Amino acid sequence: MIKKAVIAAAGKGTRMLHLAIDKPKHLIAVNDRPFLYYVLTNLKDAGIEKMILIVGHKKELMYEFAEKYKNEFDIELIDQFEVAGTERYGTAIPVICAKSAVKGESFLTIFGDNLYSPKDIRGIARDDEFGYVSGFHHDHPEKYGVFLSEGEFLKDVIEKPKEFVSNLINTGLAKFTPDIFEVIDRVGVSPRGEYELTDAIRLLAKDGKMKIRKIEDYWFDFGNPDDVIRISEFLKEK
Repeated sequence: MIKKAVIAAAGKGTRMLHLAIDKPKHLIAVNDRPFLYYVLTNLKDAGIEKMILIVGHKKELMYEFAEKYKNEFDIELIDQFEVAGTERYGTAIPVICAKSAVKGESFLTIFGDNLYSPKDIRGIARDDEFGYVSGFHHDHPEKYGVFLSEGEFLKDVIEKPKEFVSNLINTGLAKFTPDIFEVIDRVGVSPRGEYELTDAIRLLAKDGKMKIRKIEDYWFDFGNPDDVIRISEFLKEK
């Protein structure tokens, strides 16, 4: 069983508008607790013991969060801007920053503004020689990265396809073996000007090292003000 997770939480969260003016969006309150609390709780319930939190924007508040909940979670904080600078940006950077912290072991990666069930986390946290990505069937795949598969193996990732190729989208939850660090340094700047984790995943997929696990329970992207109410109601029902 995988015991470590890298949680990307360095961004500003501009889509949260006024709610994220004075704090990272991961710390916006939902039912009187920061949203990030629920992310870590579900990771812990899935068997994850070490939380490697990659921070940046208003990092001092993330340190306060870690101190407040130190008796509930084993959190290691890494300052993304200190390790990788402020010029490099993108989904690959948190993984690069976590290399020394994972200590050559397999690990999960998750965005700190996404919520998955413990069941789905356990489903992807397989301690074998393969990496895994989590897929979700979506009615509007053109807005996301889309997985092309061959059986259970990932063959490619197509970003925001203009023509339909599949409705199985990338949710951001993944498991990597140390193989990720052999390819991630080969990733250059994308057309969007970012270092994309999906480019590293595609390299591993070409070598037959990535599989797909489908989300069976739930997935929430905590991105807009309306999501606060939506997730609050879900958690109360749950």
